[in-house]
Amino acid sequence: MAFTVFGCVSTVSAGQVVVSAAASLTNAFKAVAVAFESGHHGVQILPTFGASDVVLQQIINGAPADVFASADQKAMDKAVAAKVIEPTTRRNFARNEVVLIVPADSKLGLRSADDLKRADVKRITYGNPASVPVGRYTMASLKKAGLWAPLQAKSILAQNVRQALDYVARDEVDAGFVFATDAAIMPTTVKVVQRMASPQPVLYPIALTVHGQHNQDARAFIKFVLSPQGQAILARYGFTQP
Repeated sequence: MAFTVFGCVSTVSAGQVVVSAAASLTNAFKAVAVAFESGHHGVQILPTFGASDVVLQQIINGAPADVFASADQKAMDKAVAAKVIEPTTRRNFARNEVVLIVPADSKLGLRSADDLKRADVKRITYGNPASVPVGRYTMASLKKAGLWAPLQAKSILAQNVRQALDYVARDEVDAGFVFATDAAIMPTTVKVVQRMASPQPVLYPIALTVHGQHNQDARAFIKFVLSPQGQAILARYGFTQP
């Protein structure tokens, strides 16, 4: 299996399936790809990862993706509007949740998002809501809690959820909002303070692109993701069924 993180695949050969996916799927989809390839001789999965809106824009600009998997419905809705996916193949395949995290060695004693209003909390990070699903979920949660406006002056926008995770892990910010599955990959460097209530479910949709609609291996990959075996792999990385 070959893969590209936060980039795009430029050339594709027969027997290859290009999967453009949300950054939060990086670890899980690498494992899914390995399992899929082991049962499909001669097929190579080429995953590329980044903020959902960014990888979608690559598809719109002509990147030869066969499958698009996003971290929220809005990104997939944009794909439908741009007519770059086959709408009849759209399926929700995973569920996640947004969590508030702090550096593992933080001395601030934060216990909830409400504590972020404190004067000793200087920098908070989350994905840019304009292009990053976790940022959109975070914005919705904070607005519901009446915290969005009070925290704007402290906000550091990340280009994707993994960048937000890294900012917290490196102790460059006081706190951040990421997906629970991302926090789980750094248990020794970040600590979950609160699981955020989301006004809408954190669901991940997947679909064939127009480019990949005739690629039977791409169809088989989506079927595998939705299968009990694929779902079991996703569960190992903290995702739950939709």
